[in-house]
Amino acid sequence: MSAATTIAPAFVPASTPSAEPATDTVIQPQCMQALARANEVRLARARLKRQVGAAERSAIEVVRDVPWEAETMPIGELLCSQRRWGRARSRKLLMSIHLSEAKPLGSLTPRQRRLLVGALEAKYAS
Repeated sequence: MSAATTIAPAFVPASTPSAEPATDTVIQPQCMQALARANEVRLARARLKRQVGAAERSAIEVVRDVPWEAETMPIGELLCSQRRWGRARSRKLLMSIHLSEAKPLGSLTPRQRRLLVGALEAKYAS
């Protein structure tokens, strides 16, 4: 037996060409589903922000109930969607209760939610 026949080849392809199309067909529908879901959330979130801006729905109500479209929405984005509220006013309110404007509404603890609702109610009362 010669040495050339006992040595393994240096390069072994990890996948065969016939396996690649099957992978593409599995990934593409999942990507399309993810894009469709992201678009659905984006449209619902825009509708919610329009309702808050038009005073059809209050920010306090959204913070208390946290609808599905607002679960991943940052607090600052919700506050800025209110009429006459900008980043400075939102930031000032959130700094007073030690919350980050980037924190998602769905991840607030019950205590943080009560603090935010109380701060918003006090702001509306004045």
